[in-house]
Amino acid sequence: MKRTLASLALFASAIAPAGAAQFDVEIINLTRGSYFTPFLVAAHAANASLFTTGEPASASIQAMAEGGDIAPLIADVEALNATVVANPASGLLAPGQRTSAALNTDDAPDNTRLSIVAMILPSNDGFMGLNAIEIPSEPGRYVFSVNAYDSGTEANDEIVGSGAPGEPGYPAPPPVLAASGSGGTGIAAMAEGFVHIHRNVLGDDNLSGGNSDIDNTVHRWLNPVVRVVITVN
Repeated sequence: MKRTLASLALFASAIAPAGAAQFDVEIINLTRGSYFTPFLVAAHAANASLFTTGEPASASIQAMAEGGDIAPLIADVEALNATVVANPASGLLAPGQRTSAALNTDDAPDNTRLSIVAMILPSNDGFMGLNAIEIPSEPGRYVFSVNAYDSGTEANDEIVGSGAPGEPGYPAPPPVLAASGSGGTGIAAMAEGFVHIHRNVLGDDNLSGGNSDIDNTVHRWLNPVVRVVITVN
């Protein structure tokens, strides 16, 4: 049975490692107006995953999905001897932009799965999630289209706020705040309680009131929101 990283449980695997030891990862923001907070890129063992759809999110996923804080997840995966690249874009990844990371698992041959997560802004608790895919072993270029998920830990009120776990509102660093409205009264009042495909932000076209602080002419998206390209030489 696959274990979440929050459990920090390791089990011996009877299957020989199959993934490439050295590979490059390119991450491309496919959205028109959304940003991504710092990415966590981790190669880890096959018996772990960062999240499970249909199940409650861990506290570490909550911290990432609500405020862009990947430090708890880094601690989780490093405790599992994962190979980690954190924040390859050195900050926010803007619409249409890309970043890359090089991974080397020579010293950790059991790390045959790849996971990548980052919060999508503006959103209350939305994130992109590539979850424990098998790292290709044959040379080539492998392309993955990645959807946005909702951690289900915060109501999607779509109001500018602190972004702290357990507090309402979404974080709004300068480029996000500049495109956000104000005075919204809020949309959803309750969190869903489980990880699921994001229903997209709703927004409105009233930047000085209405239900939402999110501009629906700029920030709405259609899945997929990210393209990940793995290159094995």
